[in-house]
This record gives sequence, structure tokens and C-alpha cells, in this order.
Amino acid sequence: MKLVVGGAYQGKREFVRRMWGDAYWVAEDFHLRVRELLEEGRDVAESIEKLLAEHPDAVIILDEVGYGIVPVHAEDRRYREAVGRAGQQLAERAEEVYRVVCGIGTRIKPSC
Repeated sequence: MKLVVGGAYQGKREFVRRMWGDAYWVAEDFHLRVRELLEEGRDVAESIEKLLAEHPDAVIILDEVGYGIVPVHAEDRRYREAVGRAGQQLAERAEEVYRVVCGIGTRIKPSC
């Protein structure tokens, strides 16, 4: 699995298209999936493990949501923390991790 992270609208999708085309199953906006899982009361870590078992060759695109002002509402803080933990779990399992800023991808975890 490959993980691509970066801020909103930084060119992550286009980076994935340039790098791999249609060669992989792509999970876009995974940070939104984390929100859905929380709203459904499901375990995010378990759901990630299931996803990786079903799609071991996936490319997962995850927005970084932990920068900036700490959210006022507890549920928003919980979401921010869950996305951060999901990113850590995915990065640990990923063969490669890329961070995209201004459309430029930098590999921050090389192939094993």
C-alpha cells in the first residue's frame, strides 16, 4: 500500500495520477471516511485493517487535518485526533509514503 498525504487542495490526486495512473485501487479523501466511521460508531483502526486486507495494493489519499487552530467542539477535536492516528497507522503499514505540497510529491518513507 502507498500513502499520499498533504493539505487540502495541494495536488494529491493529480500526483497519484501522474505516479501510478490506473495501476492501483485508489481510496481518495480517506479523512472523510474516518469521519463517517466515527459517526457510525465504528472502530477506525479495525476498519483500516479490513481495508488493507481487502486492498493490499491500494493508494490511500489522506488530507492532513491536524495543523492550525485547535477546534472548539469536542467532536471536531476527536475527528482531528482520529485522522492523525489513522495516518500513523497507515504510514506504519505503507510500503511508501509521499507528502504533497503545491503539487510536488516528496517521498518521506521509501520502499522497504
